[in-house]
Amino acid sequence: MDVHALPGARGELGAELIAAVELARAAGVDVLGLRGGELGVEMKSGDEPVTIADRRASETIVRGLAARFPNDRIISEELPAPPDALAARRVWLVDPIDGTKDFIRGSDGFSIMIGLVRDGRPALGVVYQPAIDRTFFATPDGGACGASADGVAPLVPRVVARAGDARLVASASHRTADIDRVKDRLGIADEQNVGSVGVKLCLIAMGARDLYVNPSSNAKLWDTCAPEAILVRAGGRITDLFGAAIDYRRLVAPRGLVASAPSFHDEVIAKLAPLFAHLRRDEP
Repeated sequence: MDVHALPGARGELGAELIAAVELARAAGVDVLGLRGGELGVEMKSGDEPVTIADRRASETIVRGLAARFPNDRIISEELPAPPDALAARRVWLVDPIDGTKDFIRGSDGFSIMIGLVRDGRPALGVVYQPAIDRTFFATPDGGACGASADGVAPLVPRVVARAGDARLVASASHRTADIDRVKDRLGIADEQNVGSVGVKLCLIAMGARDLYVNPSSNAKLWDTCAPEAILVRAGGRITDLFGAAIDYRRLVAPRGLVASAPSFHDEVIAKLAPLFAHLRRDEP
């Protein structure tokens, strides 16, 4: 793939797009090369696994971003966050392997995610699926696109008339009974399970799925930054469970996430907000 020919590569944040795609793909080569060997799986807080591949990918990306953009702050899931990093004008948020459990299992539902927050909002995103060599990306003036062996194409969410017609995408390894409550409240029957949050949101952006709901109070912003930039520029929507924008001044989104095609987002919020009213206790 010629990264210099990608939509947006010659526009605003073009150099950042080229760097993010190159680094995500380089990290993808690293993690696929390690997949057949000893992964050195350890458990972090929250019963989350981390592998040698997570750390190798993090090193590749953080080192590359620091070399190209030395004045920017960088936060990676696998490193301690620099003090006051989110107060900076430009902050990179990196998830070196999003969906580590899928990676360990040998599934293709994991991704490498690199996002740039500028002035408090996601401005650029790259989500790369190494196992199937598929790249999703977005910049302010380049729109949102997907690139695969079939070429590069714009991402367009599906038009959904009502919430009950939506095709839900949910976690493959963190699914809880709350998702059954969501499906029951919205009248949804169609569900697909994928590990990576980034892949979930990009499936919505490309029209293959329509809705993702995360009712957790512990969603991390390195999980949302890159795919939010992509989904929003594709025309989709992402908010917390009460319809408010995700707050990038802190690393956790305490009031859950709803990402969807745009046509029925307000209906979803109206129906789900009362179901998860207890999350309102942590007001921004």
